[in-house]
Amino acid sequence: METKKMNGFWFLNTHVKIRTSGDDNADHISVLEHHAYHGDSPPLHIHHTEDEVFVVLEGEFRFVIGPNEHRLKAGETILAPKGIPHAYRVESQRGGRWLTITTNHDFENFVKATSRLAASDTLPEPLGPPSDEFKTALAKKSTEYNIEIVGPPLH
Repeated sequence: METKKMNGFWFLNTHVKIRTSGDDNADHISVLEHHAYHGDSPPLHIHHTEDEVFVVLEGEFRFVIGPNEHRLKAGETILAPKGIPHAYRVESQRGGRWLTITTNHDFENFVKATSRLAASDTLPEPLGPPSDEFKTALAKKSTEYNIEIVGPPLH
């Protein structure tokens, strides 16, 4: 069984590697490694079919999970349970690296469906502010993978 995939993707402004694919195990557990710029934040969103564990490898992050805000640094872990709105923001100037571990592979499949293959092992060129059309298309695509966008990115 292949458990250390190194497929590199550029997912929005993030470089993502699939470390363990949900396709390779009966419980569909996925482990993805992310690397992002300072200020990176997804929109506030809900995973309806999977819990998501974040393991900070490098940098400092701010997480909002439900009504609570948390600050994490390298070596710390936090759980975003399915059904609870959550988002994060990379706070460290040098950017951040982290793992996401999900209990279903909807998020992994969403990343694959909305990313481009990375041309290198580096961060992509920043995309800049997303257009309204892009936001609408991303929200529509996310629903196909049981992810609901419910608010803006963290600032």
